[in-house]
Amino acid sequence: MKLRKKSLVAGVAAIFSVMTTSLAKGDDLNLSYELSFEEPYTHYAEVSMTVSGLDREYVDLKMAVWAPGSYLIREFSKNVEAFKAESSGKELNSGKISKNTWRVFTGGAAEITVNYRVYAFEMSVRTSFIDSDHAYLNGTSIFMYVDGAQELPATIKINPYREWKQISTGLEADAADPFLLSSPNYDILADSPIEIGNQDIIEFEAAGLPHEVAIYGGGDYDREKVIADFTKIIEEQTAIFGDHPCERYVFIVHFLASGGGGLEHLNSTTLQFPRQAVESAQGWASFLGLVAHEYFHLWNVKRLRPAALGPFNYEAENYTHMLWVSEGFTAYYDDWTVRRTGFYSPEEYLEKIAGVIGTVENTPGNRVQPVTEASFDAWIKYYRPNENSYNTTISYYSKGAILGMLIDMSIRENSKGKHSLDDLMRYMYDRYYKELDRGFEDAEFKEAVEKFAGDMDDFFENYVWGTEEIPYNEFFDAVGLKLVESQPRTGEAYLGASFEQTGNGLVVSRVVRGTAAYTSGINVNDLLLSVNGKAVADVESLLEGRKPGDELSLKLLRNGMVRTIGVVLGGNENSSFRFEKISNPGAQQQENYKAWMGL
Repeated sequence: MKLRKKSLVAGVAAIFSVMTTSLAKGDDLNLSYELSFEEPYTHYAEVSMTVSGLDREYVDLKMAVWAPGSYLIREFSKNVEAFKAESSGKELNSGKISKNTWRVFTGGAAEITVNYRVYAFEMSVRTSFIDSDHAYLNGTSIFMYVDGAQELPATIKINPYREWKQISTGLEADAADPFLLSSPNYDILADSPIEIGNQDIIEFEAAGLPHEVAIYGGGDYDREKVIADFTKIIEEQTAIFGDHPCERYVFIVHFLASGGGGLEHLNSTTLQFPRQAVESAQGWASFLGLVAHEYFHLWNVKRLRPAALGPFNYEAENYTHMLWVSEGFTAYYDDWTVRRTGFYSPEEYLEKIAGVIGTVENTPGNRVQPVTEASFDAWIKYYRPNENSYNTTISYYSKGAILGMLIDMSIRENSKGKHSLDDLMRYMYDRYYKELDRGFEDAEFKEAVEKFAGDMDDFFENYVWGTEEIPYNEFFDAVGLKLVESQPRTGEAYLGASFEQTGNGLVVSRVVRGTAAYTSGINVNDLLLSVNGKAVADVESLLEGRKPGDELSLKLLRNGMVRTIGVVLGGNENSSFRFEKISNPGAQQQENYKAWMGL
């Protein structure tokens, strides 16, 4: 894989390589891997790793504990088994010295080969999955690396299972053998997912470079529409930055029965989406939003990044306060790109924005956790939610998208329509990636915002580092809009508890802070036996015919014991919003609106 304007090793490796210790004196190492899938229906990959040029007593091999872009310690080494080291057919002394480190004593050998198996049966964008149909591999969960030598280039030989004929990856392939790959260092190997099987491959050129869409999972999609619609997204986002840093780009797409998600990589991405959903116009537009989100990441976070997100430490958490920018701004740009390319009407786009605002404003955790703290604590909170998370946390995706939009409004207002968030993003990309070749600090980001939006001290203090209520209409006035609350719902009876229908009946799954359920002592996992002496069959009938102020007697089963709790129902305090145009907008407001909507 090559990058324009920079050499791969001097540019990308400088950004993404982990700080390494010096190799032992005399070492001149070479590294290769070979992967086989002898029985893929058992979900195993057989990995052979050869290290030569050794001149040391022992070598430590490590497996990453997390995947960049997904901020959770996943302990990939838990899926490794049958580790064995040898040299010239003779088994070497080896063993684990930590949860993810194996030490191999060389016995004076200059070359060692390590064989191990990896169990891979978790279908997600951040892990690996193998079955009889295909293999999807993420490098962090498959490949070990030589401790202190993450900068080593490597070759990777893939032995596909039987009738598997296709391979798709951002790694460079040998001209004569597409299953012989190479990587300039571990960082690139870790950042380049591999799809092996019989996926449908669609190739086209957009923004001046070749793109590949590799689709696994079937589905009713139009190949020509894929090309046309992906091209619009690609070229719209490339125009924002005025530069495309890749030589080629690969979309690995999994159409699944359910579930979804995406994960960004340096010159590729993996997208997972419900197969049936893409058959409707609304579902297809939603899928394009996912495409836009992950593609935007090739600039925002993979290159324009907080200083804390590179060089990576693959063995521990990498903390930053700035995921609200890296993920939140990207979340703003995904639907905004879909609007700018015409897949959403202005009305549809405004409805989606109003929905995001409603979600954030109705989340109790929005008044508890600043978005910077949400970013920093992603490792222990966002990716590890519990029954109380709704009350105490906020999504840095949704809140960050809102803040990005409000900064956009501030820039348009301050510059009288001459600039927008596009200009800020392009400036940051040019400054910190292309010129300085490093990540930005928190204070540097604020300075850049103020370069375009003017004084933003209160904004950052109150809404970024704080949890103050946002006066939305002070910002949306720049585009001649006002956010209004839809029909109030305070007249609706509201308990404040969510239920899950189980074989035993309705079980409490969440209790919302400050509601009747919360203050009366209803607990998660309580089994609802009756309300006012009558059994309740489903959630819909629980509050049927009730109004605020009504008193209920709930009989619950908790920890095997029956108890009765009295509840006085409250009103529904949740808000829903919509946008309206202000009366008599000025010429500048109208121009700002048209520019924002891409009209």
